[in-house]
Amino acid sequence: MNNKFFIRLSLSMLLVLLLFGSAMTYISFVTTRNYQEEANQKLHAHLAQFTIDHLETFNEEGKLDTMAIQKVMESMMIINPDVEVYLLDTAGGIMAHVAPYKEVVREAVSLEPVLSFIADKGQNFIKGDDPRDFLKSKIFSAAPIIQNDVLKGYYYIILVSEERESVFAGLLGTYTMDTFLKLIALAAVLALLLGFFILWYQTKHLQAITDGMSQFHSGDFSRRIETDERSMFSGISETFNDMANQIQLQFDKIKSIDNFRRELVANISHDLRTPLSIIQGFTETLQLKKNQLSAAEESQYLENINESTKKLKGLVNQLFELSKLENNQIQLQKEPFPLDELAYDLMARYEVLFKEKNIELEFVRNPETPFVFGDISLVERVIQNLVDNALKFTPKGGKIKLEIGSSDTQNILFSISDTGSGIAEKDLSVIFERYHTNTKDETRVKGTGLGLAIANKIIELHNSSIDVSSKLNQGTRFSFNLPAYVV
Repeated sequence: MNNKFFIRLSLSMLLVLLLFGSAMTYISFVTTRNYQEEANQKLHAHLAQFTIDHLETFNEEGKLDTMAIQKVMESMMIINPDVEVYLLDTAGGIMAHVAPYKEVVREAVSLEPVLSFIADKGQNFIKGDDPRDFLKSKIFSAAPIIQNDVLKGYYYIILVSEERESVFAGLLGTYTMDTFLKLIALAAVLALLLGFFILWYQTKHLQAITDGMSQFHSGDFSRRIETDERSMFSGISETFNDMANQIQLQFDKIKSIDNFRRELVANISHDLRTPLSIIQGFTETLQLKKNQLSAAEESQYLENINESTKKLKGLVNQLFELSKLENNQIQLQKEPFPLDELAYDLMARYEVLFKEKNIELEFVRNPETPFVFGDISLVERVIQNLVDNALKFTPKGGKIKLEIGSSDTQNILFSISDTGSGIAEKDLSVIFERYHTNTKDETRVKGTGLGLAIANKIIELHNSSIDVSSKLNQGTRFSFNLPAYVV
């Protein structure tokens, strides 16, 4: 893996350096050429004016002195063979010229660069048309020919001849290729050196990542990799650590579920055993003493069997109900309804039980409380479970209080409090877990332990939660909010 990484890294570095070297070579070539041309133009900027000052281009009659011009131009070419001399008319047409091999293809040149050159006296770098090539432009010197205050034309002197440019281009090409080859060699060396350095530097952290993954794979799920922000592999370390945290959470969850499964099986077995034992006991008694029991005793045995059967059926139904709620198999059928009226109607069904235990019921509600929006049957189930729980743990002569009202503009509050035995603070965080019971509290009445778990799950499906507060030997208060119905 390290070899492949090194090769790819080195090739990438080599490619980058070659591209950079090519760009630098091209920029160097263009910059050098422009520098030489600009320097040459500034050095010979007054050449055209010097020619005018020492040459009578037109005779006294205003006619072009062709022979004299030809001799002077040829003399200039002998002295400086790098120049090409052209005589232009006022429109830019070529009237006369001295150029090697007389390879002139243009009949006229543009006067725009000529006039710009004359205006700034050759201080700026300007190129003009090449009379020997329609596509090229070259540096030049230019000056106006004025006789008797009349513009007669222009001297237009190309400062780099075609022949000199060919020689210069060849030399520059050789120089460029030589420079490029040197840059390639330098780039290769730098790529290898940088590749070795980066590989050494980065693989230090890569080895730590590999070791961490290996230890995690071997079962050390607490293993995490130290993240170095300077390393190009820091993202891998962070991703691995996040993944390891998620896996650890899943393992912890699986362990918790497994522990709960064992506890659940034990609790279900215990709760099922009691009614089943009662049913079995009375059934066997009826079979053994079939002709020895009185009608009243037989009826009582059958009644006990029936009550145990109802408890068994209720337990099984609660288990199915909780299972469906936890697996999101129940779809809420939401509708607006008055929460206070639902609670009031439900309390009417408990009137007999309240009287039997001599428990006082206080029901506080506000007639102007808005409707709530939820599943009426499931909310009724919650209230029923909370009332059952309050009745179960409130002693005779105690008190249960129901309150319903607006907690804010968007929610309706339901609360139920009792004067029962209360719940220890350490148990408050787990009372909504399935089958949680406080076995050390002998004052509590035994039950299935599913009522609060079912109630809490239903309220969670309504995007809320049940709050609980309690003090030992003083009582407990459960409360939850439901969304107010907005028209």
